[in-house]
Amino acid sequence: MKVIPASFQILEELDHQSLAVRIEACGRLCYKSEDKITEASAEPFIQGIVKHGHNSVMEMAALTLRVEIDSESLATQFLSVIPKYVQFDRLEKKVLLITGTIRAFRELARDYGKVKVIKGIAGHLAELYPLFFSDLAPKRGWLPQDGVVVTRLPLAEVEALSADLLAKHRYVAVRFITNRAVTHELVRHRPCSFLQESQRYCRYADDKFGNEITFIKPMFFAEGSSEYKLWEKAMLETEKIYLKLLGTSSPQAARTVLPNSCKTEIIVFANLLEWLHIFRLRTPKNAEPSMREVMIPLAKAFQGRYPAVFADVTFAAE
Repeated sequence: MKVIPASFQILEELDHQSLAVRIEACGRLCYKSEDKITEASAEPFIQGIVKHGHNSVMEMAALTLRVEIDSESLATQFLSVIPKYVQFDRLEKKVLLITGTIRAFRELARDYGKVKVIKGIAGHLAELYPLFFSDLAPKRGWLPQDGVVVTRLPLAEVEALSADLLAKHRYVAVRFITNRAVTHELVRHRPCSFLQESQRYCRYADDKFGNEITFIKPMFFAEGSSEYKLWEKAMLETEKIYLKLLGTSSPQAARTVLPNSCKTEIIVFANLLEWLHIFRLRTPKNAEPSMREVMIPLAKAFQGRYPAVFADVTFAAE
């Protein structure tokens, strides 16, 4: 049995990696198979994700596009089919700013590939990122569209946007190491993307997990107190039962005895506007204490990075 504190990490380094590397790094968290990452592993990993339709993994990378059109009617046409999880703004009457995840753009191309603006976007992305879009291309491929010019905005240009646009178009991923009670609340947030360590597939009796279960230290009980000792006793007994069940059962069967205190890892990916909403709900005094334990320092870190967006977030006495 191992006990560790809750923690978080803003995955800033992934913002500077290729889309494939980024998605593999996030996707392997589910199975805790990060040890399988090599210089050549991203492409076959993505191919497997696409083949098996594991669409949630494709939500872990976002693109911001500047789309110039020669007719306002094209913008109206685009707006008539725009899905919920794509951010859209007009920089000028004939200049659109569109941000979405790889999954969002794939589904736009799949479902509305005949709409001229979307056809132009799909053609641009299929040319730049065939690994993600070539399987969706029609037999003749997506041809360049007259009157539609698509450019991907570098991250530096996204971060130079005005505060209102930055909040909508800048996406940030955070990896939490916390207990299952906290993640049960986290996954209720919309619109976010989530990938979580899977107790169904992770076998904690394996060497890679130290042949033991890891629990998150409960903030409710002082270490050494009678309450903490009761909690510790319950976790030790749970570990013993779980490991015994693995002798005759699969991890997905044995996990049914695991409690909320189990350590889990989850990546939450959202734009700054949604993070602002999360902080407003999860940092006040009436929020769940274990949630506040990670959300207050995380919100302060976001304030330091994006003061124009998070300046008005305040914190009750900690």
